[in-house]
Amino acid sequence: MLGVILGQTELTMSRLEPTHPLFASLQNIHNAAERSADLTKQLLAFARKQTVVPKMLDLNEIVEGMLSMLRRLISEDINLVWLPGRNLGAIKMDPSQIDQILVNLCVNARDAISEAGVLTIETGTAVFDEAYCAAHPGFFPGEYVLLALGDNGSGMDAETISHLFEPFFTTKDFGKGTGLGLATVYGIVRQNNGFIDVDSAPGQGTTFRVYLPRHEIQAERTAQTDAVELLAGGRETLLLVEDEPMILEMTKEMLEGQGYAVLPVAAPNEAIRLSQEHAGKIDLLITDVVMPEMNGRDLAAQLLLLRPDLQLLFMSGYTADVIAQHGVLEEGVHFIQKPFSLKNLSAKVRAVLDAGTMEKRRTPN
Repeated sequence: MLGVILGQTELTMSRLEPTHPLFASLQNIHNAAERSADLTKQLLAFARKQTVVPKMLDLNEIVEGMLSMLRRLISEDINLVWLPGRNLGAIKMDPSQIDQILVNLCVNARDAISEAGVLTIETGTAVFDEAYCAAHPGFFPGEYVLLALGDNGSGMDAETISHLFEPFFTTKDFGKGTGLGLATVYGIVRQNNGFIDVDSAPGQGTTFRVYLPRHEIQAERTAQTDAVELLAGGRETLLLVEDEPMILEMTKEMLEGQGYAVLPVAAPNEAIRLSQEHAGKIDLLITDVVMPEMNGRDLAAQLLLLRPDLQLLFMSGYTADVIAQHGVLEEGVHFIQKPFSLKNLSAKVRAVLDAGTMEKRRTPN
């Protein structure tokens, strides 16, 4: 339902001039829905059910791509110091989760620094053996990549630290925090088989050390750039399968607005029939994962028998544990999480289509 609210307000605003009397109200609705979606994601992250697409990543590259945004996030009075380590190896996780960790820890540090201060972000490696972990509860043996954020703010006492990662626990004034920021960080770290350590004392500042399992496999190159405002459209034909009528209509409008020819259906059996009857080419199947009659993965398998060149994009609003049962979080499978924006949907569809075109060029006849 948040997807419908976000999508319909976005579509309506695209048809209005910013000076229109209703534009500001629609913007407020859209902003409130985005905050609700973010809150839901934070709760899912804490419950370790956030839908993620893990990749092999270079932690230094991800942090460096976030630095300009983090500097805007914290006060100009706070000096952000970046100390990248060398030969880190790779970590395997969704790059958006690193963004969440950095943002939440930087906001926490910003709020702890009353005036001018220093926030240090550092990376490195660490190895812990059985003996060390036995003497340090919460540590686990193995090789890790370290992400540390330290500040010279107000610090915390032992009682506060003991509750730090509990959902809705906050030391901030009423209305100034949800109490989910650090709980979200904790959930993300544990979801990725890591752990987090906190070193703090009143008046002595705070350092958070996040340890993530280290991999020797080469990290994938991940471009960290500002969001592209121009929406990428096309002229291809898309088969859209969605059993929720409001989402079906909204997604159809979004895609048609980008120039695509859209064949919308509300059930898997309808999609199979349409694919059999449609005389022209169908370039891409966009399908919900969890549906009556048949799940999206089984539908895709049947349609590929009819149209072997069909590209696939799965979508769902269900949590990761449900989606994983249907095999759409496997490596190489294209997936978009609901609720999605017009910009995100447009970029994802274009990327899947272009990837299919490149694959055909590489495949010999």
